[in-house]
Amino acid sequence: MPLKAFRGPKVWLWRWRRNPLKRRADVVEAWVVLGACLLTVLSGVLAGYAAARSVEHGLAHERVTSRPAVARVVAQVPGSAPAHSTHTSAGERVWAKARWTMPEGSTHTGQVRVEPGSKAGSPVTVWTDPQGHLVSRPTTASEAAFRATLIGILAGVSTAAVPFVGGLAVRGRLERRRMDAWDTEWARLGPQWGRMV
Repeated sequence: MPLKAFRGPKVWLWRWRRNPLKRRADVVEAWVVLGACLLTVLSGVLAGYAAARSVEHGLAHERVTSRPAVARVVAQVPGSAPAHSTHTSAGERVWAKARWTMPEGSTHTGQVRVEPGSKAGSPVTVWTDPQGHLVSRPTTASEAAFRATLIGILAGVSTAAVPFVGGLAVRGRLERRRMDAWDTEWARLGPQWGRMV
């Protein structure tokens, strides 16, 4: 027979209703559950929103400050370009030294990924920051929104787990204390039942 048959029907919010059998522990547990639920939702939403905004703001700043520049390969790159395709994947590209000039006239050099077999002077597009240092290609607006959403969800769930687990721990401790109190009462009153029968 299921345990629910012994407990009776489930009554919502029974700890908040007036009842002469309601104990102080029941009221404390009700407030703990309510507080844990509110903190879980509130902290998860706020942390997720803050993380998503921060990531989106950072990626938008990268998009604004990054500029494409045409770099020229300094020396012949070893290897040969694949004949079957006009474009090579990032895994097939090799590192080579390239030189580029910023709009204000300063010249910079650095290691960039190019197609194998590129000749000296071959153009390659690079992305630079305002100081002329190489940076990765900035994310598009849709990529940034997707990344910010994922990080926001992860941060929100991680943050919400703290009050949720804390609420479960406090509720479990209250349950153990209630069971110990019942054991104490039963030890005191249990022998008296035998004399009545």
